[in-house]
Amino acid sequence: MDALNLLLNRHSQPKLTAPAPSQEALNQILQAGDRAPDHAGLKPWELIVCQGEGLKKLGSIFEQSALKNNLPENDIKRAPLLPLRAPMVIVVIMRYQQHDKVPRVEQIASVACAVVSMQMAAVALGYQGMWRTGRYAHCSSVKNALVLQEKDEIVGFLYLGTAENEKLPMPPSDIGSHVSYWR
Repeated sequence: MDALNLLLNRHSQPKLTAPAPSQEALNQILQAGDRAPDHAGLKPWELIVCQGEGLKKLGSIFEQSALKNNLPENDIKRAPLLPLRAPMVIVVIMRYQQHDKVPRVEQIASVACAVVSMQMAAVALGYQGMWRTGRYAHCSSVKNALVLQEKDEIVGFLYLGTAENEKLPMPPSDIGSHVSYWR
């Protein structure tokens, strides 16, 4: 798949199944993320690749968060199952680094670019993905379980696997409502 076609037809795939990316494919996916725009070369990201028992460990962290935050019983039961929606989940963390020329917002943006690069690399390699956030990305008990500092952030959970259903190419976007030209 050529790069422009990949970008113009990008869409998330919420229904993922095995196989997950092979180790060779995963290495390429991680390398693509490592090439994200990164002012001052800080590499402010930490990636936790969860598979097998790792998915259950992440689910347990979600479940403990649901219990601690007194969520409804249905949410508590659902929490440990969330990471099992794909055969691989990459927890993407922004580890803030104090720097005179690179503010926190730039570091978050850099990590977000890494997520997009990893998702696009996965698609280019024949896999699919879904970048998820939600309550567990913003929850202090999840952040504590992952040993985040106050200025660190969970930028998302990148679910990767094989699409259950093949989606058709995306129709062109209507960019007119949010693009202006200064000439």
